[in-house]
Amino acid sequence: MKAAGLALGLGLSAVLAGCGNSSSSDKSDPTVELAYVEWDTEVASTNVIAEVLKEEGIKVKTTSLDNAVMWEAVANNKADAMVAGWLPHTHGAQYDKYKDQVEDLGVNLKGAKIGLVVPDYMKVDSIEDLKDQAKKEITGIEPGAGIMGATEKALKDYKNLSDWKLKQSSSGAMTVALGQAIKKKEDIVITGWAPHWMFQKYDLKFLKDTKKVYGGEEQIHTFASKKLKEKSPDAYKILKNFNWTTDDIESVMLDIHDGTPPEQAAKTWIKENQTKVAEWTK
Repeated sequence: MKAAGLALGLGLSAVLAGCGNSSSSDKSDPTVELAYVEWDTEVASTNVIAEVLKEEGIKVKTTSLDNAVMWEAVANNKADAMVAGWLPHTHGAQYDKYKDQVEDLGVNLKGAKIGLVVPDYMKVDSIEDLKDQAKKEITGIEPGAGIMGATEKALKDYKNLSDWKLKQSSSGAMTVALGQAIKKKEDIVITGWAPHWMFQKYDLKFLKDTKKVYGGEEQIHTFASKKLKEKSPDAYKILKNFNWTTDDIESVMLDIHDGTPPEQAAKTWIKENQTKVAEWTK
């Protein structure tokens, strides 16, 4: 979920100027513009659905925006759609603000969540099982991230964590530390979220959160502008049908993480999942 590096300085002017990767400069047919945030999840999902639309003969442009601007762009018909609406918690404020100006095309992925994550070999199953593992330290990410705030709350709400510490780092540094610990089969507790490529690469588990500090399950929704159905009925239909699993998206994310360009990773996944894609385009 965490941003791989948000595009800087982009606003609605970027949308109006037509930033993004257009499949064609021909203006005879409408170009469908997909807005997205440069989170690993959204890079994967946006590239996959963009490639599917292109294969169906639809012109596509993708535009990377800050999260708040992405919602505003779709609400104001400056972008046509996005497949990046995390509900009910992560994007709840944006949804409440723009829900009357956008069309919810439904859930495209279920089972998204955040929490404390450990390697499967650690003999703990819940946050309450933590005692003195990992030197009583939780490896976190960037300060200010929602999951960091939730973890600070967990340190207060769970009595067994009263003398634990939360270490600030970055998303990249956290995954490096995770890999190093697993290689040595050492204890490590991280702030984690799914979907994420690390669940494809390593055997990991979320610790049960009996106090619900990290909230419940999240769903990722597809949202469209009010004008998309009229502008491009075929794109509207495909976007409405778009849905896949955590395993699906994580496989694309891992491919991208391992160095494959996002568009190529998307094409490879599409080629290997023709039956599922056919359900979106029927």
